[in-house]
Amino acid sequence: MVDVAVTLREVAGHATAALTDGELLRGLPRAPAEGRSACRALLRATTGRRGLGYALTGGPLVTLAAKAGAMAGAESLVVRVLATSLRLRIAAVAVDHPELAEDPMIARLVDAAAADRDLEAVRALRALLKDRGAVRGLSRLAPVFGEVLALRALLDENPLNDATAWLIATGRGRATADPITGISNRAIAVLDTGEGAARRTDLSDAESARLGDRGSLLGFLGNISVIGPTGRILVQSVQGPDGVVRHVVQVPGMAGLLDGDSPQDLLGAFSSAVLDSSPYSRALARAVADYGLPEGAEVALVGHSAGGAAIMNLAQDSGFCARFTVTHVIAVGSPVDFKRPADPRTWVASVTNQHDIIPTLDGQGAGNCFDLNPGWYVVDYYDSTHLFPLCHRLEHYIDNLARDLPEARDHIDDRLAPYRGRVVRSQAYQLFDRAPDPAGFPFLTVPTYSLDGAVELPIRCRRGSALTALFAADREAVAGVLEGTGFGPLLVAGRALVAVHAAWNRDTSFGGYREAHLGVVVPGPWRSPSLWPDLLRSAGRRRSGSLLVGSAVDTEAVRAVAPRLWGGETHLEPVDVRLAAGRARVIVGDAFTLSGRLGPFLPVGDRDLVGYTAGTGAGTLRSCVRVRGPGRLHPLPLLRLTAEPGSAHPLAERVRALGLDGASPLLSLSSPARQTLRDAAVPLHPRDRPPAAGEVSPSCW
Repeated sequence: MVDVAVTLREVAGHATAALTDGELLRGLPRAPAEGRSACRALLRATTGRRGLGYALTGGPLVTLAAKAGAMAGAESLVVRVLATSLRLRIAAVAVDHPELAEDPMIARLVDAAAADRDLEAVRALRALLKDRGAVRGLSRLAPVFGEVLALRALLDENPLNDATAWLIATGRGRATADPITGISNRAIAVLDTGEGAARRTDLSDAESARLGDRGSLLGFLGNISVIGPTGRILVQSVQGPDGVVRHVVQVPGMAGLLDGDSPQDLLGAFSSAVLDSSPYSRALARAVADYGLPEGAEVALVGHSAGGAAIMNLAQDSGFCARFTVTHVIAVGSPVDFKRPADPRTWVASVTNQHDIIPTLDGQGAGNCFDLNPGWYVVDYYDSTHLFPLCHRLEHYIDNLARDLPEARDHIDDRLAPYRGRVVRSQAYQLFDRAPDPAGFPFLTVPTYSLDGAVELPIRCRRGSALTALFAADREAVAGVLEGTGFGPLLVAGRALVAVHAAWNRDTSFGGYREAHLGVVVPGPWRSPSLWPDLLRSAGRRRSGSLLVGSAVDTEAVRAVAPRLWGGETHLEPVDVRLAAGRARVIVGDAFTLSGRLGPFLPVGDRDLVGYTAGTGAGTLRSCVRVRGPGRLHPLPLLRLTAEPGSAHPLAERVRALGLDGASPLLSLSSPARQTLRDAAVPLHPRDRPPAAGEVSPSCW
């Protein structure tokens, strides 16, 4: 029936083209009456409703007239024949899937689409989805999904989707546009850009323990299930029964809806299905190149869902096939009907569940009547599970192959005989659309140096969090704490400012550690700056800072180098720093606790830190912490600072001496995710030291 429709279309096209080009009209001078009669008969046959229908085709003007006629509702015989073909195919599929004919909602939708009743078709689809839900409704419709879409596209008045309808109905190529709107697939797929990149990554101990140690179909699919849709792939080397080492690339499906970094997202899955090359397949090629295979090495490609489309794109890459010998391609639940390996010797197997919608995304589903790939081993089956996406899950396919499809499983395993041996090497790769920046680039990419062999500076924190709380304190109480340091407090409305800073440095170049500092905000050792402009400056240009009056860390390694990092007395104490769900908690051993609700916030950038320490053997020290990351300014935090009752810890006594036991901060700055660079403290030159106690220092006081 499809061939008849195509033939009628070609005959009508040739006849109309002949009329348009004037071949018949040139005969009019020799036999004008007969010529005019022939032209009229041909026009009636190609445009009349009682003839072939509105079947104009040919040059640009005739094509425009044909589209205009279609939009006006004119029907063509070839369209009628093709629509009849699609209806017959739906009926044929219903023989194997009686639930299609028995389900009144499915039957109503198919009948409405076949009868060109737009409003009724929309209502039928809406009723189906409302009654069964999107998942169950589409699962029921899956075996004839492509045919229903093609039928709808063929009979509507939208000329943009006609080419797609013909491609689906005739099996001559993958769908080039959305069957509903006619929007080109390439217009969407081109949004998936990138040269593709791959980086080696380690599997967890639990994942490594679950990997198969011998090659087999179920073993390779099981490995894909282990790494899961996480943006990773697995490359393994297998020593075959003949002693030759061959290699297997194992590729999972879609990892998420939209991910600007991973080619395994929804956009990557779509472009892999409708294009011959995508960032996904290019990233696979880079992973194989990094793996270090010798020229001509034998490679098998195994993929599920979008991973199956990606490995077929890799097998289509003539450059890749020139470097390596792609012996096998096994795609499970993938839209690969119109992809062809560059090497004709490549053996291809496609395994699809007829209720799985994903393999139909290229326009061909269970109902097609074409032998599109006579050289492939195609397993197109169905089971009692009609629910999508359950029937698309790799674990479901594995279970079907293990329990319900032993013949298919054994046949594929027989073809994989060269790969049925001991696994001698495994390497996982994380894939990217584009090569990612090095860790911490550019902020943490700085020159480093060794501090007496004890630590590499600056200490680079790749992932951390912090809380800074600013308290108002009595001027006289603060002056008593600062006595002999040569510094005076920075005053605001007659009150001094005291800062409590705590940080959890989870991942640093010196290991993970927590720290807490208590300091008085000072204007700097010399000239007093304007407060607010100075606080907004970076650490390299800032004069004001915190004069540290006590510090604590939770690791001995950091405490040992603390005199060179910020100076002063540093205590080794358990430090707990928590920021979660709008609350904060800082506990410093048996010294003090700062906890409560953070309250509403304004988004700001996190701020660099400047610290001073006085009274050390090296004189006054200035230390800086450069910070990058988002911050949250909380103008009305509901926090409370309390010294541990009865504690004689120096930090607890400092809190009491400053009059802050039980106090709440004026404001706080939280940073749930940040990066930092901490360098060594710099001693100020003795000639430039702050004035000693009793010396005149109008700039500080």
